[in-house]
Amino acid sequence: MDVQIKGSDKDGFGIEIVLQEGDKKAPYCVHGPTLLFEKVCIGEEKGRRFYACSACRDRKECAFFQWEDEKVSEARLLAREEENRSKLPKFTHQEYCSRFQKILALSQGRRFCQDCQLLLLPGEWDGHASHNMLQDDDLTEAQLSRPSLILKPLENKKSNAQYLFADRSCHFLLDTFAKRGYRKVLCVGTPRLHELIKQRNQEGKRDPVKSLLLDIDFRYAQFYSSDEFCHYNMFNHHFFGGEAANGVLQAFLGEEDGSKLIMVSDPPFGGLVKPLAHSFSQIAATWKKLQATEASVAEMPMVWIFPYFFEPRILECFPSFTMLDYQVDYDNHPLYKHGKTGRKQSPVRLFTNLTPQDIILPKEEGYRFCKVCVRYVWSENTHCYKCNTCPSKDGRAWKHCSECRKCVKPSWRHCQTCGRCALPDHPCLDSPGLEGCFNCGSLKHKRRVCPLKHRLRTNNKPRSQGARDLPRQGPNHSKLEKKSKARRRAKRSNQSAK
Repeated sequence: MDVQIKGSDKDGFGIEIVLQEGDKKAPYCVHGPTLLFEKVCIGEEKGRRFYACSACRDRKECAFFQWEDEKVSEARLLAREEENRSKLPKFTHQEYCSRFQKILALSQGRRFCQDCQLLLLPGEWDGHASHNMLQDDDLTEAQLSRPSLILKPLENKKSNAQYLFADRSCHFLLDTFAKRGYRKVLCVGTPRLHELIKQRNQEGKRDPVKSLLLDIDFRYAQFYSSDEFCHYNMFNHHFFGGEAANGVLQAFLGEEDGSKLIMVSDPPFGGLVKPLAHSFSQIAATWKKLQATEASVAEMPMVWIFPYFFEPRILECFPSFTMLDYQVDYDNHPLYKHGKTGRKQSPVRLFTNLTPQDIILPKEEGYRFCKVCVRYVWSENTHCYKCNTCPSKDGRAWKHCSECRKCVKPSWRHCQTCGRCALPDHPCLDSPGLEGCFNCGSLKHKRRVCPLKHRLRTNNKPRSQGARDLPRQGPNHSKLEKKSKARRRAKRSNQSAK
């Protein structure tokens, strides 16, 4: 199972991720088991594989790198283990819970260090005297029950940037689940949803709902017990709390209290789809194994929240899923907000295996029911009787192209040269900038779905129909070597200057 991440046609190579099967164990970085990648170069029959971090796409955030066939010395393994231990949270989850109860018991003198992102006990104040603080009026029990309003959102887009649901979207999701009888919600990377569930339970105006938050942000351990939160990496299905934390998930999935359960996930948008799908499938398999015999054939109810342009990749992993038109809002994202027209709308949608016609989208926010498609859609998503569907994905009214025999975006025009619809200023067939399949050159698919992706395209093989010429040389190693030598010389000169 593999998927191409950012290709590099101009440099003559591409990177794929390989999900391993069997008993072979991957080495660990601070984020848990690493993932296996393969560098595929044009002109080579087989690429070289290496391990890298599952959660970070930036080597500055996590520098782990190891070739698959590399022999690692015992000294290096010990040094790696020591580095991983040094980056663990300051306290264990149990210690965080104990500290939180002591802070709640204080009538006055509550402190939260914004620089260290840590709740402080009275004896620790002096060590943080020069730091920015939240205190007393900003740390009421009501405020402490919504930690996402206290914690500073992580912002690195190449690792674990946090975009938090707007209350509008949270209330819609919970109201929808309640109408369908769900009383247990597994929140994977959705802290705002978890908070709202707890808040509603405290108000006591609705039937109580149980929830469990799985998130890679360990800071939430300061506010939730081990039965409410597990430190979890959704890219490799890794529980940082080990078997004890995994047992919490199994207990939550297997509780025989008659409550219907649904899983809601909001992964980082820059993450690879197939590792995420693999983790979610493992959760679903665990749930299925724990169900009674008569319910074992059912599929675990899931809602995956992701941008609409990932639809093909998500449906490839979960064919039973449907993309709904509902636009998910985020409080702290400059673009992903609910709007009235076109590009001002959020591109984030709901992917689910629930029956679409049962998900009632609010009419007051601009949604309508299509009697032909038998589901709710955005008001401008006009039904096309030639395609027999409401075709729009991005919230704009799409138009039908008789030559392509399908609906396309309103800004696209049919190009006679390419034989397809595209933007008016797109690079045509013979342009070297035109994107296509890295493997065979076809314009009709990408390498990740190429039927010939395990074969090498050579000069003697015929080109696919509509293909373009791809560069046949590998990366310019001479330039890379010169750059590397220049860096070494600069480093030596800096050291001598010191």
